[in-house]
Amino acid sequence: MEQVQVGILMGSDSDYPVMAEAAKALREFGIGFEMLVSSAHRSPKRTAEYAASAAGRGIRVLIVGAGAAAHLAGVVAAEATLPVVAVPIDSSALKGLDALLATVQMPAGIPVASMAIGKAGARNAGLFAVQILATTDAALAERLRQARNDMAAAVAHKSEQLQQRLATDGLL
Repeated sequence: MEQVQVGILMGSDSDYPVMAEAAKALREFGIGFEMLVSSAHRSPKRTAEYAASAAGRGIRVLIVGAGAAAHLAGVVAAEATLPVVAVPIDSSALKGLDALLATVQMPAGIPVASMAIGKAGARNAGLFAVQILATTDAALAERLRQARNDMAAAVAHKSEQLQQRLATDGLL
């Protein structure tokens, strides 16, 4: 069984479809993770205890999704000395803008990295965690480099296909 190195928290189980993207990114690189629901408002003691104990359990990065007021990432960052990566969730009438603004206004001394709103942000949070872990794992860094090369090759291939389509459609 792979060692759990990343903790993924969300304020509500309704955030799962978004936060699953972080888990998928971690799984692609063979990074062990745990995922749970914990609320800064509805279960503050549970949240504080989880964050405070994470490093002692081998967690090296925390990914936190929260919508609306988005206090979860800040509370976790206040209780842990680990890197905290926030994913603003588009779960409110303001479509995640409120969560983004709350996240990027952490007070000095309690840093929280923030990704984009929603699924793209969650995927990038997972990849950012991989990058953090790769700073001390040469094999993981190489897999990350290869994934980037594969992405670039896929873009070049799509461009070639586009050129063929343009020619077929008589637009070249």
